[in-house]
Amino acid sequence: MFTIPDLEQLQAEHPEWQMELVDGTILLMGPSDYESDEIGAELVRLLGNWVRPQRLGRVTGSSAGFILPTLETDNGKEAENEKRNLRAPDVSFVRADRLKTSKRDFVELVPDLMVEIKSKLDRIKPLVEKIQLFLQLGCTVGILVDPDKLTLTVYRLNQEPIVLHDNDKLTLPDLLPGWELVVSEIWPPVFE
Repeated sequence: MFTIPDLEQLQAEHPEWQMELVDGTILLMGPSDYESDEIGAELVRLLGNWVRPQRLGRVTGSSAGFILPTLETDNGKEAENEKRNLRAPDVSFVRADRLKTSKRDFVELVPDLMVEIKSKLDRIKPLVEKIQLFLQLGCTVGILVDPDKLTLTVYRLNQEPIVLHDNDKLTLPDLLPGWELVVSEIWPPVFE
């Protein structure tokens, strides 16, 4: 069983690897396909262009690691400290009042918004499970972007997911007042 210090050591030895720590197992994350990463970069840009001027918080991409709190077990005892997970959503937003200064390390919190973008080889179920975990730990909104179906699915704890298509607008007034995104804006352009 691996711990966060084990992951940090492995990352120091192999800085080119992107890794997550899940239930004591280190997962090596393969590179995304080009389209999925372009969608992630566009989401980071669109969110950042709204968030930063208004000083609403911080937007990060897929390399920012979050040390997640542990879920309480059925008998109310917290899981052992060494079982903490280190995860990295494809896109994240943390409100300014929760992270007043940037850290030169992993942060020990759950982002307010997390986005997973389905890569060519990803399966949907593990992505939804990751989103559900973040929601259970306190994330306000989780979003799954599926470039294959051209959909964006919005998840909130104890609510039915909302599936948005090309001309639909995503709004998150509780996190990003005034911001809206037409779903078709995140798909990569086709150049003639």
